This record gives sequence, C-alpha cells and structure tokens, in this order.
Amino acid sequence: MTQAEIIAALKAFIALPDASEAEFEAMALKVFAYQFRNNEPYKRFCLQRGRTPLSVKRWRDIPAVPITAFKDLTLSCSPPEAAERVFMTSGTTQGIRGRSYHPTLDVWKRSMLVNFRARFMLGRERIRMGILFPDEAELPNSSLATYLSLARSECGTPDSRTFINTAGLDLDGLLATLTEVEASGEPYALLGASYSFVPVLDALAANGRRFALPEGSRILDTGGFKGQSRELGPGEFYDGLSLSFGVPRASCINMYGMTELSSQLYDDGNAACPSVKSGPHWIRSRVVDPLTGADLPEGQRGVIVHHDLAHFNCVAAILTEDAGEIVPGGFRLLGRVDGEASKGCSVAVAEFLAAARG
Repeated sequence: MTQAEIIAALKAFIALPDASEAEFEAMALKVFAYQFRNNEPYKRFCLQRGRTPLSVKRWRDIPAVPITAFKDLTLSCSPPEAAERVFMTSGTTQGIRGRSYHPTLDVWKRSMLVNFRARFMLGRERIRMGILFPDEAELPNSSLATYLSLARSECGTPDSRTFINTAGLDLDGLLATLTEVEASGEPYALLGASYSFVPVLDALAANGRRFALPEGSRILDTGGFKGQSRELGPGEFYDGLSLSFGVPRASCINMYGMTELSSQLYDDGNAACPSVKSGPHWIRSRVVDPLTGADLPEGQRGVIVHHDLAHFNCVAAILTEDAGEIVPGGFRLLGRVDGEASKGCSVAVAEFLAAARG
C-alpha cells in the first residue's frame, strides 16, 4: 500500500463504531507490511527475528520495538525532513530526546478526537475548558500541547482558556474563572499535566479555599509528575482534586499517552486506584515477558506492549517500560518496570539496536 492508501484505510477503520479481533488483525497486518517495506531499521530487526509479512499471520506476532529506541534511531516510513510535525519526548537520555515523525497529522488528529469525544466528552458537543499546560504554538514539538489545543479548539466553548504558558501559571486568572463557573451552574472541565495541578492544589490549601464546580464537571490529568512537582500517590492526588474542586473522583479521568503512540488510553474515573485503562478499537494492549515477548496470563505482572495502528509512519508495536497486568476490560498500570523486568527491557533494547543497525 502507498502512504495515501494506508492513511485512507486507517481513517476508514477509525471511523468504524467498533472492530472485531479479526478486523483488527487484518488492519494490523496491512500496517505491518507497510512499515516492514518502508522503515529500514525496523525491517532489519524483523528479519533478525525471522518475522516478515509473509510469515506473520497474527498481530500478536508482529515484533514490538523497545520504546527507548526512538532516542537512538530514526524510525520513519517517510523522509523525516518532510514531516508535517515532529513530536519529541519530554525526558532526556544523555541529552537525546525521542522523536516521532508525522508526515501528516490527519490520522493522529482523527484518532485523538474520536476517542476523546467518546471517553471524555460523553455525548457533549462542547464544554467550557481550563487548560493547565502551554498550547501548541508555544510547544510545537509536544504531543500533549497539541492534544490539549485540539481538545480546546474542537470540544471547548469560545470562553475556554489556557492558564499556563512558558512564563508560568496564571493562578489569579484561574481562581477568578473557577469562582465564575461555580456561580454559573454550567459544567466545567479542567485538563492538564498531572504535575500542573499540584501548585494549584497547594495554593488552594494554603489559602483555605475550595470550589464546588457544577454537577457534570470533569477533570483530566496525564503524564505523572516527572520531577516537575512534588510526588503524590494516586489516592492522595485524586482526593486532593475532589476536595479542592468538588468533582467526584469518579469524574477525575486519567489519560495515558506517550509521544511514541498516536492514540491515547483512558480510565473511567478514579473512584478506586489503580484504575482500569483501555483504548479504542484501533489499539490493543498486551502484557508480556520482556525477555521472550510471550503474553502473560491475565492478572500476572509484566511489561506493557501497545499496538497502535494509528502510529502508521513509525512502528505500531511498542514495548514500553511500564509494568502492568491485563484485567477484564483493559489493563492496570503498575508503575515503571524494575528488577528482572527492567533487565529484560535493557536486553530487548540492546538486541533491537544491534539488529536495526545491521
């Protein structure tokens, strides 16, 4: 398939109301064939594993690339210099940031919006939003900035605002807006990086202030704390959000995403932690033994692999460094890998780099 054909096929696939395992598998094999043909480092890795479009018959057998490889190699099916957008990871390894190249954002945006409307908007066309993260004009290489800017432009009301820029947090503006919203009776949505909420929670606690946002209000956080604020345990964090804003923990949604994917996964609230996360029909998640790549039984802790068909230009199958377990309805995220699993991930990275570089 050409790039235009794979894009058209993916848009049509995303537009489906759902997809069976067989339908996902058929589309996954098409994406794998496209990436095998056009992504040379990935092709070398697959050949070293003895996996080709002719030999692979199941999506679970498509080789997964360790996530840290994005920091070491250019993984792109199209010329990277022709990319419409390059998303970069926020963390660094020896000063190197991982990159995902997007020749077009059409599929990425379609994936984000269809899923966001289903999992966060819950039937609403628009809701007034407060964004606690800089917008994409300030951070064009941030996938989260693009995600939140798209949420605001396509699903927010005209009076939605961004309260953080590269100069810092507009706390006074946020508090004035929350006071106005509280009196209005209209539902409100606060969205941002997890760490962006911490200084707001601290400021409210220091001043003895709390809000009771109108019924139907929702909160979305993502990304953890990444050394940008003090660390909070999940229970403490969601208790703080609920107490400070008057939003039930069941309406505090965590979005799980990463630069190395083109789709996001969500929970259905955090009344209990750890929550169960799941994605739309164009992404599947597995939990594997990092040394063998074999699927682990439901309820057994291992390393999460995501197979995201929307990430068509790089590689669709990603071996993360996140620990998790498969449970009914999705998976539970159990933090970063450690111990033997961490060693297994390191071995997987070394094997990938050796094969991909030939």
